[in-house]
Amino acid sequence: MKIGDKVRFLNTTGGGIVKGFQGKDIVLVEDEDGFDVPVLIREVVLIEPANDMQVRQSAKPVTPPAPVSAAKQEKPQEDYHPEETKEGEQLSVFLGYLPLDIKNLSSSGYECYLVNDSNYYLSYNYMSRNRQGWVSRNVGVIEPNTKLFLEEFDKTDLNGLERICLQFIAYKTDKPFSLKNTYSVEIKLDAVKFYKLHSFRENDYFEDNAIIYPVVRRDLSEKEMTISGEEIERAMREKSHSDSKTQSHIQFLPQREKRAILEVDLHIDELIDNTNGLSPADILDYQLTKFREVMDENKRNKGQKIVFIHGKGNGVLKSAILKELKTTYKSAYFQDASFREYGYGATMITIH
Repeated sequence: MKIGDKVRFLNTTGGGIVKGFQGKDIVLVEDEDGFDVPVLIREVVLIEPANDMQVRQSAKPVTPPAPVSAAKQEKPQEDYHPEETKEGEQLSVFLGYLPLDIKNLSSSGYECYLVNDSNYYLSYNYMSRNRQGWVSRNVGVIEPNTKLFLEEFDKTDLNGLERICLQFIAYKTDKPFSLKNTYSVEIKLDAVKFYKLHSFRENDYFEDNAIIYPVVRRDLSEKEMTISGEEIERAMREKSHSDSKTQSHIQFLPQREKRAILEVDLHIDELIDNTNGLSPADILDYQLTKFREVMDENKRNKGQKIVFIHGKGNGVLKSAILKELKTTYKSAYFQDASFREYGYGATMITIH
């Protein structure tokens, strides 16, 4: 008996074509339905030997058709539509950096994530700069209201990441949307922060403490405002020839940059390098001095928004700031800053 022989079963009806053998005693017979049936050799009878052509055609093993999986029998899934939020109609984009081993910052590596807190898809290019120019480190698309792993790096890579840039365009799929600007935002990473435990803080996007760098918030780029020498000279000229108290001498400034939110971190570790010998009262006094300094510098900038980051803590610093606002800066309007961006540890002030 050989492959290609036509046989019938002895003890039951049916038969078929020999397709192969299993060991010395079992023959595989393909029945009329196309299934391979294992049968003892002694329980089949040869009906018609195979010719050479049949043997050559049957030399390759025949695999029965795979049954249709349950997944294929299910109805096709509906198109994916990301969940949208009211706030997400304005772009808010961040870069987040987390240590791999926060208990051993002296040697730990880091992970970098892109956070898209908006209802838009972002097609992005994440880059760093070296002596030759800009180098792409990660290119792709991030979905709405998600965060995406970009890269892992170690301490030796930090110097090469002092200048980074994120470029992106925003869009939606299969629905109308508001046209957004294209963005190219450069950020200077402070390598020293990556060595300090307090630099990694609670945030709204990660379960673990992280360093969060804003790229765009509420459609506004975080890029620092730059003013040319000619613009400064022009402003000084207009100021010297005008007795008006209007703001006409700065009308050349883009409105978005003029109204950019000023952030001031009042954590003592951000203000001074060494707190040895300072009592809690000394630290509070130093923080309030910085608060007054910023308020006095901006008291003529009507409409300027300032976010003072004071942390949650025991509430002493926040209470002291509120007291200053109610007594010394009565004309200023104040409220809790966005929890979405700052948690519960910040106060936003608008100069009036």
